[in-house]
Amino acid sequence: MASATTEAPATGIIPTIEEMVARVRELHPILEKNAAQGEEDRRVVEESIEVLTEAGAFKIGQPRRYGGYELPMRAQIEVSAAVAEADGGTSWVVALCNQCAWMAGLFPERAQDDVWKRTPGARVSGVLTPSAETVKAEGGYRVTGRWYYNSGSWHADWAVLGMPLVDENGEALDHGLALIPRSELDFEESWFVAGMRSSGSNCLIARDVFVPEYRVISAPRAWQGEVGTEHTEESLYRSAFTPSLAIGISAPQIGMARKVFDIVTGKAATKPLTYTFYATQSESPVFRRQIAKAAMLIETAELHAYRAVDAIDKAAAEGTYPDARERARARAAAGWIVESVGKAMNILLSSHGAASFAERNEIQRHWRDSAVAGRHAYIVPDVGLEMYGTALLAEGDNITPML
Repeated sequence: MASATTEAPATGIIPTIEEMVARVRELHPILEKNAAQGEEDRRVVEESIEVLTEAGAFKIGQPRRYGGYELPMRAQIEVSAAVAEADGGTSWVVALCNQCAWMAGLFPERAQDDVWKRTPGARVSGVLTPSAETVKAEGGYRVTGRWYYNSGSWHADWAVLGMPLVDENGEALDHGLALIPRSELDFEESWFVAGMRSSGSNCLIARDVFVPEYRVISAPRAWQGEVGTEHTEESLYRSAFTPSLAIGISAPQIGMARKVFDIVTGKAATKPLTYTFYATQSESPVFRRQIAKAAMLIETAELHAYRAVDAIDKAAAEGTYPDARERARARAAAGWIVESVGKAMNILLSSHGAASFAERNEIQRHWRDSAVAGRHAYIVPDVGLEMYGTALLAEGDNITPML
């Protein structure tokens, strides 16, 4: 595990979203150089983590009180997509660490102090599933459990982990989220997969770890906008919980699709269209139609992402919480992004040809990364559509509390 260095909170000017995206794109040569090694190692290369840290890429969801940038949710989307243009696995780590830093900002200040007061550079990972056993203890809980799959686990100093909240008799009362130091958790390499290999989404293990009560919040209350932070003036931490997470983890899809599109179109002017009279792919009307269709699908993904996240940011700035229908639409949008990108990827790989699948061709890595990331349970397209359809047709009903 890479530990964050202890440092005084930053006092510089907060960058704009455009400046953050520009910083990330300046790092593309380094991130691209390290991508294949990260896949082989099943973790992001430390050089990539270091340059992204220096650029402030992990500060986006962190409160300014501790040196973070506390930028709107749109920043998380655009920065994650920009990182994914270089490498999907690295983008997934950036996205999840920023989301988990944001979640840490929902906890009481005392808990946030534990994370960042002495170590403002601390990074946070997390898994919301309450895959643990808990025992009520004086002043808190004793927790034993295993959490799969913890993206960015190699690089995090803390973790937000789901756990049952129980009474003195062991009866489950609620679904909690706990902040636990990575130093108090064991680690098991369990991430052996076809894509997103460098995300390092391994297993964290608690063995009778004590978690003080102030480092626990209710997940269902958080999903409804009731959180523990005393700093209600910080609009970022008023953002709708589940829509923010869903759109956030769909964002890397956009960047990976952009990259594959650029590679395919960049080679079209010189790559022959085999077994035809066309000297190059770009001369073919069929190829041109395929490229146009892929472009429209990627733009569809972008438009849904930006509409959803802008609505989240607007509500947070106004101090309102989106209703169930609006939240369900965001969940559906996340799935629509995944589905649109998947269709665009298939068109681009088919139009580029069999060379797309050569191991030396980075297109196939982006394709595999996108395919694996798009199967995350939080952004399954048909589930999101069912949520939205339920909200449209059966007001008051839903298929999950995570709305």
